Amino acid sequence: MSDLKLPLAERIRKGELLLGTVISIQSAEMTEVLALSGFDWLFIDAEHGGFAPNDALPLLQAAGTCPCLIRVPAHDEVWLKKALDIGPAGIVVPQVNSADEAQKIIDLCRYPPAGTRGMGVSRASQYGLNLGDYIKTANTNTAIVLQAEHKDAAANIEDIVKVEGIDAILVGPFDMSASFGKPGQVADPEVVAAIDTVTQTCQKAGLALGTAVAGADDARTYIEKGYSLVSAGVDSLHLINSAKQTLAGMRSN
Repeated sequence: MSDLKLPLAERIRKGELLLGTVISIQSAEMTEVLALSGFDWLFIDAEHGGFAPNDALPLLQAAGTCPCLIRVPAHDEVWLKKALDIGPAGIVVPQVNSADEAQKIIDLCRYPPAGTRGMGVSRASQYGLNLGDYIKTANTNTAIVLQAEHKDAAANIEDIVKVEGIDAILVGPFDMSASFGKPGQVADPEVVAAIDTVTQTCQKAGLALGTAVAGADDARTYIEKGYSLVSAGVDSLHLINSAKQTLAGMRSN
């Protein structure tokens, strides 16, 4: 049963079905509209496009009570620190292909003694007003989601899931297909087998699974497989598809 008062990280760990969509446009208004649409969470994609660290901050503010995960562009310590300090519900880290990479990320995202995250006044701690309590709770309440989106991640997934502190593994079907030299061929048997390996290993380890897909049909496919952190669609395409549908409707009449 859903408990909206719980931090998103805890809801992820419990395996609650959480439905989101991707924010790719640096627009507070667009983010606010999607937050008001009823999604359980929003996936702010700072990996692709022109996002700088501060660009995600007004989007978090516009989202209000709708929790957001920020996808950083790299495993870099500066990016991880800056993304966490602006106060998202958690982060998504792309292209994590080994247990060593996973452990380094967890260390950088956790305050001592569990990790090495630096301490500073930021929005995450209400600009210092809640610094002590934030430091005490951040390690537990901030979701760390790692992406398995390369054939190397699939090959090493048994070791990756053993790293303590991962809240979920998010599968990237399109990047997975590209890593096999088959970009976009997500139904290719080799790609499907790699994703199945990740799926089965995470489920055996009791680790939550997520993915980001194009639309509702693909989302249902993954939900039926037991995925619980599921994002479908992108802000720009929501707008384009709705506009095209409206225009087609007017022309048909």
